[in-house]
Amino acid sequence: MPSPLAPPSAPRSLAAALVLLLCGLALPACAAGAESPAPAKGSSAEVVAEVAGKPITMADLEAALAPQLQQIDRQRRQILVDGLEGVVEEKLFEAEAAARGVSVAELFRAEIEAKAGDVSDADAQAFYEANRARINRPIEQMVPQIKNYLAGQKRAGLRDELMASLRSKHSTRLLLEPVRVEVADASAPAKGPASAPVTIVEFSDFQCPFCSRVNPAIQQAIATYGEHLRVQFRQFPLNIHPQAQKAAEASLCAHDQGKFWQLHDVMFADQRNLAVEQLKEKAAGIGLDAASFASCLDDGKHAAKVAEDLADGSAAGVSGTPVMFVNGRFLSGAVPFEQLAKLIDDELARKGIDVKKSG
Repeated sequence: MPSPLAPPSAPRSLAAALVLLLCGLALPACAAGAESPAPAKGSSAEVVAEVAGKPITMADLEAALAPQLQQIDRQRRQILVDGLEGVVEEKLFEAEAAARGVSVAELFRAEIEAKAGDVSDADAQAFYEANRARINRPIEQMVPQIKNYLAGQKRAGLRDELMASLRSKHSTRLLLEPVRVEVADASAPAKGPASAPVTIVEFSDFQCPFCSRVNPAIQQAIATYGEHLRVQFRQFPLNIHPQAQKAAEASLCAHDQGKFWQLHDVMFADQRNLAVEQLKEKAAGIGLDAASFASCLDDGKHAAKVAEDLADGSAAGVSGTPVMFVNGRFLSGAVPFEQLAKLIDDELARKGIDVKKSG
């Protein structure tokens, strides 16, 4: 008979150990009052702060910063779109060079450098005379810079022409969609058919000098693309321009009478004189019903609509003027026609539309 002080038999010790082990393994899953796993880092449920015992989650933070985060997302997408252009160009040059049995450098020399040629003294003189007021320096000092600038312009133009021909020859399609923001408003003043494949939505300020400078590019685009283009105008009067708000309202009062674009042109042609009484004079000068226009402007009939345009523009990333959205694609500043046309051409190409330009 074993002694009372003897250790338990091996089988009994092993059984007890197994029971304890199983209980230990089971405790986290079945013990009463056990805590749930913490939300994963970066998930919408992650608690990022606590105030007075109440949690602030990642979802709360993202909601509070939604406009900034959307802007970052748009910027990232635009970087990818712009980068894709460079990758496609590189592959096209390689494909064409291989087809001709030459190097890419030799292709460039033949199609760009050789065709660009030299810029003559006469070309430099003509450019200087056309831009004398802006240059404001003796031509003798500027000839080398002017020649370099004109040579660069020639090469850039030849490169664009070569790229256009290579995209067609080597069956190129861009499938990555650029960033687009829906900003069109059916009630806003517009030119061009509603069915046009490309729509420019411009956010502008009648007192902004840069807005008047972009108008020639827009007019050239209208003349060049005809029925393929629609231009829509939305208001974005900046608070640094004290007469811009009433000028915006005045344009919509003119729109009520079917003469938005007429007053639009008159105001941009005379941006120094946009006080209320001067706006009324301008309205009378283009044949608007003076009493109706004055009542509309004095009563602030369209102040709410201007505020709506401002809010929509701000939500879309507009912070200054002018800004254009070409089929929803952001384009900022008083850009030249060539830059605007490049975006329009890309939009038409994405739709498989080959336009014979009339400009």
